[in-house]
Amino acid sequence: MNFFARILRRWYRSVPQDSFGRLQWGRYFRRLLIKLTLWFFGISIGLTLLYAFLPVPITPLMVVRCWEQSWDSNRDLRLKHDWVSFKELSPHLQLAVVCAEDQDFLEHEGFDFEAIEKAYTFNKTHKRKKGASTISQQTAKNVFLWPSRSWLRKGFEVYFTFLIETVWSKERIMTAYLNSIEFGDGIYGAEAAAQHFFGKTAKELNRQEAALLASVLPNPLIYKAENPSADVRKRQQWVLGQMRMWGGKIDYEEPNTPKKTK
Repeated sequence: MNFFARILRRWYRSVPQDSFGRLQWGRYFRRLLIKLTLWFFGISIGLTLLYAFLPVPITPLMVVRCWEQSWDSNRDLRLKHDWVSFKELSPHLQLAVVCAEDQDFLEHEGFDFEAIEKAYTFNKTHKRKKGASTISQQTAKNVFLWPSRSWLRKGFEVYFTFLIETVWSKERIMTAYLNSIEFGDGIYGAEAAAQHFFGKTAKELNRQEAALLASVLPNPLIYKAENPSADVRKRQQWVLGQMRMWGGKIDYEEPNTPKKTK
């Protein structure tokens, strides 16, 4: 009790006073807000710089999923995540996720405004909402933020997307994306998914396997790479068709994106 009393007294004494000894709460909270803002920018920019070179050990989504699993008797507590370098990621998988999720990945600077406008128009007249997040936005969300559909989270997503597009290369964004994306319940990243579903490394994934993994990304807790449904198989064939249109692997140096056919 004495410990908390000392903390309370110290905090109380930190509140500035005027010449008459009256507490100036407005001044105190302004200072606090400035400090928190500076800390936020310092930490976020620092982490972005560190993750430009270092692996991301764990993400907020992984923590949230573990919490959900611990409270759900029908789910096992599982967290499979193995970070691998860019060279250890199958070119087939890189191409598959671009075809499935963001065909302008190499062209835009984090945001696909055409897709956002189309999604906004669609969502005004449909109950089933359509997303327009790019791979860069999904990476920012997965690495730094919590899963939510709130405007607050979306605002932070815009900020972190701008950061990683400014600091990281497209190769680094793809590396972080494929190492942090959720492929199943408790399965995160290409290496863990390849080992779990196919018994091989992420580098060894072939076109069919890559397309199958990319096909579950809209919602990997509903769409399964294990015993895939007819809808997943249908989407897999569509992704394979898009991959054939690209003709091979992604050229990060000189992108040549074919016309999208969604």
